[in-house]
Amino acid sequence: MSRESVVAKRYAKALFELAQSNNAVADVEKQLKIVVDALAGDAQIRKFMALPNVEVSQKIAIIKGALSDKVSVMVLNTVELLIVRGRQNALGDVYEAYTKVAGEALGQAHATIYTAKSLSAEELSKVAAQFGEMVGKRIIAKQIVEPALLGGVQVRIGDRLYDGSLSGKLARLEQALKTQAL
Repeated sequence: MSRESVVAKRYAKALFELAQSNNAVADVEKQLKIVVDALAGDAQIRKFMALPNVEVSQKIAIIKGALSDKVSVMVLNTVELLIVRGRQNALGDVYEAYTKVAGEALGQAHATIYTAKSLSAEELSKVAAQFGEMVGKRIIAKQIVEPALLGGVQVRIGDRLYDGSLSGKLARLEQALKTQAL
């Protein structure tokens, strides 16, 4: 585990504990996502934040000015702390770690569902419900269309990949045939 991910987990746990004591776990997760999207989505902001000749106070003032009406003081203070300590690049990792910690506490998990063709909202919720029963958590799903799968689905929940895709089945069949031929 890298040093950056360990640091991100510490920040995420501290923010989670603060959010939990204020009954704002889900709100903080949404707000943290807003901040990550805002900073990661704009190349000019990333360049500005990386400039060593711009004072930390200026960076904080600009971030607070842009986000103060969109996020809580808890989230702003966390972002400020990351900037002061020169760890603004770890914000995405903090968000990822926070979603894991919050998900565990709330009994939910994030899943990425890969399909060959786009699913309707109803079909996506059925797949999420089915995997939710399997892992014993409420699944928050997002879908990615991956035509190379040919058919079926792949579901990634945390570090685990459930592969029910046609391309996955063909790859396993090919491997089995190669093993038998040897």
